[in-house]
Amino acid sequence: MRFLHTSLTVRNIDESLRFYTKVLGLEFERRREIPENHAEIAFVRDPLSGARVELTHWQGKDAFEPGEQLDHLAFEVEDLDEALARARAEGARVAKEPFRLSGGSSRLAFLLDPNEVWIELIEHPRTRE
Repeated sequence: MRFLHTSLTVRNIDESLRFYTKVLGLEFERRREIPENHAEIAFVRDPLSGARVELTHWQGKDAFEPGEQLDHLAFEVEDLDEALARARAEGARVAKEPFRLSGGSSRLAFLLDPNEVWIELIEHPRTRE
């Protein structure tokens, strides 16, 4: 398993992109709409460590309760089914069973940690040699 990124829920994606790039010096990577989730995401990356932050704007959500800004932590797994089986065997709760986003080729699933923080597991397509 490899840690990929931390996702933060933001009120305004343009403002947030300016802050993370201009103030913190992170590099813009990509931005896209996720129509089925009514969301837009953008990724920024620390050029020194390689750490990534996903900025998530949920359309129609402008007010937040304290603690709601942390959206999820993401990990890449080689085999999503195996990772979920291991998690279940350890008593972890699965919040979302495996699925694919439209236009995407990766398989995703979500666990809940003991504090109900969402943990995204991502299985990227395997390349054939």
